[in-house]
Formats: sequence, structure tokens, C-alpha cells
Amino acid sequence: MKEIRVRFAPSPTGYIHVGNARTALFNWLFARQKGGIFILRVEDTDIERSREEYEARLIADLRWLGLDWDEGPDVGGPCGPYRQSERLAIYAHYAQKLIDSGAAYYCFCSPEELERERNEALAKGISPRYSGRCRQIPPEEASARVKAGERAAVRLKVPPTGEISFHDLIRGDLSFDLRLIGDPILVRSNGLPAYNYAVVIDDHLMKITHVIRGEDHISNTPRQLLVYRALGFEPPLFAHLSMVMGQDNTRLSKRHGATSVDQFARMGILPEALFNYLAFLGWAPPEGQEVLSREELISLFDLRKVSRSAAIFDYEKLYWLNRQHLKRLAPEEKARKAYPFLLEAGLLPNRMTAEHWAWLEKALAALLETIDRLDQLPERFSLFFSFSPEHMDNEARAILAEDLGLKVALLFCQKIQEFDHFNLEEFSQIVTEIKKETGAKGKSLYQPIRVALTARGSGLELDRLIPLVEEGAQLSFPHPVLNCRERGRRMLAFLKESFEPKNGQNK
Repeated sequence: MKEIRVRFAPSPTGYIHVGNARTALFNWLFARQKGGIFILRVEDTDIERSREEYEARLIADLRWLGLDWDEGPDVGGPCGPYRQSERLAIYAHYAQKLIDSGAAYYCFCSPEELERERNEALAKGISPRYSGRCRQIPPEEASARVKAGERAAVRLKVPPTGEISFHDLIRGDLSFDLRLIGDPILVRSNGLPAYNYAVVIDDHLMKITHVIRGEDHISNTPRQLLVYRALGFEPPLFAHLSMVMGQDNTRLSKRHGATSVDQFARMGILPEALFNYLAFLGWAPPEGQEVLSREELISLFDLRKVSRSAAIFDYEKLYWLNRQHLKRLAPEEKARKAYPFLLEAGLLPNRMTAEHWAWLEKALAALLETIDRLDQLPERFSLFFSFSPEHMDNEARAILAEDLGLKVALLFCQKIQEFDHFNLEEFSQIVTEIKKETGAKGKSLYQPIRVALTARGSGLELDRLIPLVEEGAQLSFPHPVLNCRERGRRMLAFLKESFEPKNGQNK
């Protein structure tokens, strides 16, 4: 059986969109499942927009996502070079072959002439196509004009009538009327190849067997097939993936939210989660499973089962998958992935000791289940590093506005001052005493205590909060963690000044 060879061929003109990343992923899954070759090719002939930094970012983002390639600009391979800008001599060679065979011709029309033709066609209500006027120039005359220095493009001769068809692995049989195509440009007058020409040369020479790409390329396919035919090349099989849309059924864009791999990485979406989610954009595993590893996805993926319907990007589903993949991580891996986000927020030190890492693992075990993304961690961790009674939230103020709530908070803050070191056993002792003295129980007992220790109306369970606060207070952080006793002291001073005078019975 012929070796499967597929490629992902992005242009380095910006950050990689998740729609393009999905295309790369489907190619990768197909190649890995079939034991084939996955190639990365950089289509950088758009001189004005292509940037080296975008290519570097593209490669970094694909590797972050978990994709690797067997051939490419950074790893080499037998079919290189893998940048189109380094293949211009190859394109020129095959263009000359097409001219010599009579399948292509030089076109000397100026941009102004072409624009005039286009406007005339539109005014008549017909689809613009090149008139073919330069077809009539004798080849010898055209070659002489080019040798004399006159600039010319190279166009492919397309039959004026007929159809060209191909079988799409996702969409079935498709046909196109040649009368609507005209004679496409192969090489521009500046010597740079047109997309529909260069991609044919590259795919043929790189022995591509399957072209898996977005449906926006369907209209390019007949033009490419005509180039294959003119050169006598066997075309690959084609599979065109549906577009990735927002939930309003318009093409996914910045107005919907994050759209690039880089943005999702900076939000704290795990690569495993984004990989998992992108695989579901247009395809679903037969067993209905949702949380899948790369290995499981390779095993289950079936190109024949890819849907032709638009793929809707559901951010909430991605966040749910991210939570599931976070849960799967070992404690030390959770800490390693969380650390950069907390370091950037100025909450953790540059140099972490074993004690810091141990504390971080425990804190994450308590807090990670409350987040969708790692970039939400700094706000959650502020529970430990920020204690400001003066800025307590409205929920906390409402709790203290109740007579019983204020009484419980005051008693707790007073009683905790008796302990130099505070632990859960001593916490239980204080709670029992307050319960007897006030009759408070359940929420009326524990909510005011939480306010006393956090200045917040809701949050982490106290039996998880207290050990983390006490242990964190023993460590050195950019913003110190106040122990429970100190929190009680500060809260007590604040309550006496701000709450107690308003209610004499609590004095």
C-alpha cells in the first residue's frame, strides 16, 4: 500500500487561528493513525505580510499543542526545502515546462487593463474572468518580449467549455464549470508563484497523498486539478473540512473571544484540553467519549466520519474539558503548570524551595476545582495573600450586619488571640465555645468566622483554609501570608471601629 503523506501548509502572516490548528490536528491524527508522514510546509511567498517571528511562533504553538512533524523547515527531510520562498527556482522550472509544452502562456496585461475587464464584466452582471487576449500572441513573439525585459505573468490555458470534477472524501462528488474559471495566473509578473500553482508543485514533489484542508479551499481545487492535468501529475485525494463558526453561526473571530492557539495558552488552557476539543470540531468518537488523550484520539479518529456541517466553537465546552484534564494531572504537574501564572502575578517567588512547592500542591488541591482556566488562579490565590477588612465584599458586610453574625465574628477574633499557633484542633475548640455562648450553628456559625479570617462572604472551606494559611505564614512570599491570629487581630480592630459602635448590644 502507498505510504500516507499529508501536510499542513500555513502562511506565517499572524498567530495561528484555532480553525487552522484544527486542520493541522486532523492531518496529524490521520497520519499517525495510518503510520504515515506528517509534513509542515511554510507558504511564505506573501512577502509583505510574512514574518520570521510569525513562523517561529507558529512552530512553537504547534509544538505546544502536542504536534510533531516528520519533515519540515526546522527538521529537514528528503523533499525540502520546506519554505516556498526557498523553492522559487523549482516553480520557475515547471512554469517554463508548461510554456514550452503550450499549456501556458505569457500575459502582458497591465493591472489597469485587468481591472477594466473586471469592471466591464460586473457591469454586465456576469462573473469576471480573464478574456484570454494574450493567448493570441505567438509564443516566439511573447518569449522575445520577455527576453527583452518586458514584465509578464504566466497563465494556464483552460478549455473554454466543459467540467472538471473530483471526489471529496467528506463531501462526495463535486463538479465545476470551466466557463467560470478563465485562465488563472501561475506566476505573477514579479516572479512569485500564485498559490494554486505553487501548492500543486509542492504537493507533487513532496509526494502528498491526501490534502486535508478547510472548505474555503474547495473553489481552489478545480484550478489546481487543471495544473495537475497540464503537468501530467497524479492528483492527491482531497478532504475539505467545514468552517469553524461562533455560536451565532458566523465565522469564528475575535469578537467571539480568543481565537488563536497563543491566546488559549496564555489563558491557561492545557494543550491536552485544546487538543482534545479541537478534535471534536467536526468529528465525534463512536463511543461518545469526551475526555480523551492523544493516544486515544489517534486510535478512534476516522476521516470518513468527519461531518460536512459547520463546526460550532463552544467556549464553555472547552473550559469543561480543561477542568477534566486538570483533574487528571499529578499534583507536581499541576504545580508546575500553575506556577508561571502565579509568578507573573507576583504571588510566588522566583526561587521556590521544596516547602514552597509542597504548599503550592496543597493549595492547588483545594482551589483548582473552582477554576476553568489557569489564568483564574491569581484571583483565587488572593485569598491567602490579600487580607483587607476595609475592602470586604458586600456579602461579608451583609453577614456582619446581622447581630448574631457580628457577635460570632467578634468572639472568634477575641478567642483566637489566645493561641500562638493555630490548628484545626484549636479551631474546633473555639467553634464549640462560640456555639455554646451564642447558640449559633450551621451557616450562622461558620459564615461569620469565614468573614473574620478572609474578609469575604464565601470561599474555601475553613478546614482547608486554616492549615494553608498557617503553613503559608511560615514561608517567604513576595506578599506575606498573614496567619489566623494576625488576621483575627486586624479584623477585631476593624469591627470595633466600624461595626460595634452601631449596635450597643455588641459592645
